[in-house]
Amino acid sequence: MKLAPIITSLLETDMYKFSMGQAIYHQFPAYKTTWTFRCRNKDVKFTSEMVQEIREQILAYCDLRFTEEELTYLDNIRWIKGSYIDFLRLWRPRYEDFSITEEGECGLSIETRGTWLNTSMYEIPTLAIVNEVFFRMNYNYFDLFESFREKLREKISWLTSGKYDLSSFSEFGLRRRLSAEAQELAVRELSEAKLKNGKFVGTSNVYLAKKYNLTPVGTMAHEWIMCVGQGNHKHNPAYSNWYALDAWVKEYGVLNGTALTDAITTDCFLKDFQLTYSTLFSGVRHDSGDPVEWGEKMIAHYESLGLDPKQKTLLFSDSLNFEKANALNEHFKGRVRVAFGIGTYIANDTFVTPLNIVMKTTMCNGQDVAKISDTPGKGMCKNPEYIDYLQRCIDWRMKYE
Repeated sequence: MKLAPIITSLLETDMYKFSMGQAIYHQFPAYKTTWTFRCRNKDVKFTSEMVQEIREQILAYCDLRFTEEELTYLDNIRWIKGSYIDFLRLWRPRYEDFSITEEGECGLSIETRGTWLNTSMYEIPTLAIVNEVFFRMNYNYFDLFESFREKLREKISWLTSGKYDLSSFSEFGLRRRLSAEAQELAVRELSEAKLKNGKFVGTSNVYLAKKYNLTPVGTMAHEWIMCVGQGNHKHNPAYSNWYALDAWVKEYGVLNGTALTDAITTDCFLKDFQLTYSTLFSGVRHDSGDPVEWGEKMIAHYESLGLDPKQKTLLFSDSLNFEKANALNEHFKGRVRVAFGIGTYIANDTFVTPLNIVMKTTMCNGQDVAKISDTPGKGMCKNPEYIDYLQRCIDWRMKYE
């Protein structure tokens, strides 16, 4: 490796990987998935040297193991069970599950194949590695970091002066951070700042949450709905949310309950998010589509069921900055609890455009899977025929059920 190791602990992933991981371990241990990397920036090119560094960094990541101190920390989280801790004690990443080549349009292709238990855990560290390698090897990193530090200082001054009120917010930037150093600086500075309005409650990065005694934040991602709902070939994929919510409640009951609404459109989600699930889940997360329209829709849905929206939380997490979050907080204040997960804007704001990279499940149990979100183009599926099939299933349900 030309750079120092980027991922230095298996805790350095997003919290929802453990939330989903435990449920996968207990209910879907035999499921197998394929994950595919994609860079959405059209002008980005990874060099051969960068690709080799990414290989070396992932190889080093695969040598990591959970320490007993880390496992004790996870074991003290209320909804984590001892059986899953014992599994993690034995678990290790497998480099053999990775395929890393220069064949992609951007000069980099990454796919992982194996059990869902394994491949789910690779997504976040892989993206963090790709980001940091790119920015350290493509730019003057010192200048980038100084730009980041200056912008962070300004952001914190806005919060301490009361310019913005973000209610309850967390840092969600691990997958697209400038570097481990930059993310840690942001989390540390935000945790120590005396905010005039609102509260910084935590981070999705479990390693940093442990280090700075913050709340590790995260429940489910799109992969959960896609694989649970579409991985069983006997399921009608238009009912993906029902299968996913049912399995989640089986695992957690009333704990750890923030439901993601847009895997196959929020309108279809609401068909299944009826009184039982709306009562059991403490809130819902927005990740695509117009956030105000979505929030109004969720409030109306809770009210139609006779539930008090003021007892529920709307978690916004789609491409936020402080200005957008402040406006949303003002719009919904007093009507519903509001929280924000803010990623790239906190963890990778410099004088250059951040990478827009993703790694998504593209197959489960040998079958295509897909999401059809509330924003066109956010999905990623290799088979257009499957997307057409999924859309027709959703359309039929919305029209006739």
